[in-house]
Amino acid sequence: MSSDSFKTLAAPSCGEFRDRGSKFIAFAFPLRSEEEWTALLEEVKKEHPKARHHCWAYRFGVQGENYRANDDGEPSGTAGRPILGQIDSFELTNVFVVVVRYFGGTLLGTSGLINAYKNSTHDSLQKAQIVTKFISRKFRVSFDYALMGEVMNAAKRIDAEILEHSFDANPSITIEIRASKSDSELLRLKALVTRTSLEQAAESEKTKGFEIVELVG
Repeated sequence: MSSDSFKTLAAPSCGEFRDRGSKFIAFAFPLRSEEEWTALLEEVKKEHPKARHHCWAYRFGVQGENYRANDDGEPSGTAGRPILGQIDSFELTNVFVVVVRYFGGTLLGTSGLINAYKNSTHDSLQKAQIVTKFISRKFRVSFDYALMGEVMNAAKRIDAEILEHSFDANPSITIEIRASKSDSELLRLKALVTRTSLEQAAESEKTKGFEIVELVG
C-alpha cells in the first residue's frame, strides 16, 4: 500500500467451508469506521442465533495499523488469527470478517479448525470485489465574480473532483484531490487562474479575489 491508497472491499461478500459435518460461513464487510464492526457482528448473530461460534477479525487504517481478532470460545489462535491472516494475505484494510460455525458433532482438532476458518474466510474474500481507494484532501476555493470563468475552467482542467459550488454573494467551490497530488494540482489551479507559469504561481503568496482553504474534519 502507498501512503495515500489502500485496498478494501467494494461490498459485502460471503464464503463457506465444510468439514466433517461442521459448516463455516464467512461474512466479509467493508468498514467505513473502526467502530462499525460491533453493529455488523450483532447483525450476523441475529441472523445466525443457533451457530455455536461467531469468530471474527478486522483490520482498519490506511496502513492497516488497527486490528483485532477474537476466537469466541474456540481454542486460542484457531479462529481469529486465521481470519486475520487471510485479510492480510489479500493485503486488505478497512475490512471486517465474521465466521459463524455450526457444529457437526465431530471435533476437528487445532489444525482442522485453523484450516476451516482460513478457508471459509479465503472463499469470502476471493468472491469479493476488491477496490483501491485513495486518501484525499478537500479544499474550498473562494473567488470574486470577475474570476468565476477562470476558476471554473481551471478546476475542470486539473486532477480534482468538484464536490459542490456556491454562487451567492461569496462564490466558492469545494474540490477534492488525491492527497499525494494535492500540492501540485493546487499550484496548477493557481497558475491557470492567474494565467502565470507554475514558477510564478509558486512565488506569489496571495492573489486578490482568490483564496484556497483546506477543509479539515
